Amino acid sequence: MKFGFDIDDTLINLREHAFHIYNRRLNKNVGLDVYHALNTVEIHEAFGLSAAEGKKMWNSLLHEIYYTSCPPLTNAVETLQELDKQGHEIYYITARPKEHEEGTRKWMTQQGFPMQEGRFFCGMKDEEKIQIIRSLKLDYYFDDKPAVLETLSSEKLKVYVMNQSYNLHMKIPRITSWSELKDIITK
Repeated sequence: MKFGFDIDDTLINLREHAFHIYNRRLNKNVGLDVYHALNTVEIHEAFGLSAAEGKKMWNSLLHEIYYTSCPPLTNAVETLQELDKQGHEIYYITARPKEHEEGTRKWMTQQGFPMQEGRFFCGMKDEEKIQIIRSLKLDYYFDDKPAVLETLSSEKLKVYVMNQSYNLHMKIPRITSWSELKDIITK
């Protein structure tokens, strides 16, 4: 089977990692309860930043956010390694900026995520991401972002949302832990 995965907040805990960085950089102590209550992908409001200030801060910290100690979500690495071992095709489709493709691939490999040539797509807007997902003719696709998933929900592929505070309103199949994947694909 062919599996597609978004990376940030689907396979790795990027927003929470960034939240801790923001706390440290801004010398604040905003609690994780605030983080878990956010109903947007962006985290700047929790720190009293405007959208412009938040974008500027995010962009200034991209290297630290992307390539430091951001943890994979529990069982993500092991689950994808098992899929790879079973001979399934694994594709990564991320909207991270194109200039971060090489660094992201290297970082993912260092974390233990299985990586195959030609199965990593980076640096696109949501509409391009959707076109790539369609062109790959995936069997399953996993993402956290409502805009992408809502567009794909009418497709033949099986679409799942990775549980996050900003996508709780979505009425599509949900995955809350990567340990659930085995049960999903055997249904």
